[in-house]
Amino acid sequence: MSALDLVIRARRVVRADGEQPAAVGVRDGRIVAISPYDAELDAATELRLGDDEVLLPGLVDSHVHVNDPGRTDWEGFTSATKAAAAGGVTTIVDMPLNSIPPTCDVPALTLKRKTAETQSYVDVGFWGGAIPGNVPDLRPLHDAGVFGYKCFLLHSGVDEFPPLDADQLEAAMRELSTFDGVLIVHAEDAHRIDEATAPNGASYDAFLNSRPRVAENEAVAHVIDLARETGCRVHILHVSSADTLPLLTQARNDGVRISAETCPHYLSFTAEDIPDGATQYKCCPPIREAANRELLWEGLRDGTIDQVVSDHSPSTIDLKHLDTGDFGTAWGGIASLQLGLPAVWTEARRRGFTLSDVVRWMAAAPAAQTGLATKGGIEVGYDADFCVLAPDKTFTVDAQQLQHKNAITPYDGRTLTGVVRSTWLRGEPVDIAADPRGRLLTRGER
Repeated sequence: MSALDLVIRARRVVRADGEQPAAVGVRDGRIVAISPYDAELDAATELRLGDDEVLLPGLVDSHVHVNDPGRTDWEGFTSATKAAAAGGVTTIVDMPLNSIPPTCDVPALTLKRKTAETQSYVDVGFWGGAIPGNVPDLRPLHDAGVFGYKCFLLHSGVDEFPPLDADQLEAAMRELSTFDGVLIVHAEDAHRIDEATAPNGASYDAFLNSRPRVAENEAVAHVIDLARETGCRVHILHVSSADTLPLLTQARNDGVRISAETCPHYLSFTAEDIPDGATQYKCCPPIREAANRELLWEGLRDGTIDQVVSDHSPSTIDLKHLDTGDFGTAWGGIASLQLGLPAVWTEARRRGFTLSDVVRWMAAAPAAQTGLATKGGIEVGYDADFCVLAPDKTFTVDAQQLQHKNAITPYDGRTLTGVVRSTWLRGEPVDIAADPRGRLLTRGER
């Protein structure tokens, strides 16, 4: 083989189907060889990982709220992509809210891309939005390269991104089915939540009761019915209710094209352990009980849940209302972009899962679901995106030391296992002190 740009030799190279010692050869930003560890490979640069390190593919986080432009004080492409790189994530897909304007038409997408193009330390793609009245904008957004369309079935938390009612949801799905677009759904039923008891001040139990499982269960069932009828591809966001798992299994058995994700916070925390007034834990749908958490882990084990992504939804600290601890008024969102890998690995290893499982959930599956054909794996022809992880090393989270713009996260003070030593984007280490060199991605590119 002619000279390579880079060879990384590791005793443990982790892939979705297992791990092995290997020498990974890179040329022009792509993986061109996966050889035995001691293979003779001529390269300009050679890196041998330490005995305590493993080589993972760069993670793909397809659920990130960057909030830029419009709410850049909540986050922003510079801070978000630095946090991603610090956490071993080499590709993010940005949600259409809570930026202003939301990414619901081509001019808004153009503005979003212009905002991101000089700030991104990792590669960035974009979701579009499906809101009332924008069915005519869906196909143009598809042609402009969005990966799919986010919708809500109840108030999103921001007025500029309103929810779809039943008729609007069906209309959007019928339109998307004409060009095989995918609808990604925040599935909670508005009527069920309107009927529930309102959240009451600092009580976490009252907040949990205000977002009952039945609201999630019925919304997922409704989306499945419409997907079966229209043929539209659908993806259920941030599954928190384990009651939905049999519905997802049956839908797949029936041939419905449906996928599902959950998030590190639903796999890490339990309602029983959240103190009253601790609004840093508020998210929607909410963190539920310990028994429910274990069923979500079983959903990952049997493949009902395909992937784990952050749903990084930060805000300024004042919007969390830590002074009053009022779950009814605090912003609902958890900041975790930099911490997803160690958070998931900490809990996964306790339950007998391997790093290959984590790679499948957090790299391969999100890449496949978004159609990123050269991301999410260590394979010949893929982008040379890597995470060097020390999987047995522990650390204690200090929110003040994270790259997130606002130093608030429920992981603050929590001891996690798995330290990201370095992150590589297309064969070069990401240096967050240097100029950014992330690329903007469009659907279908290789």
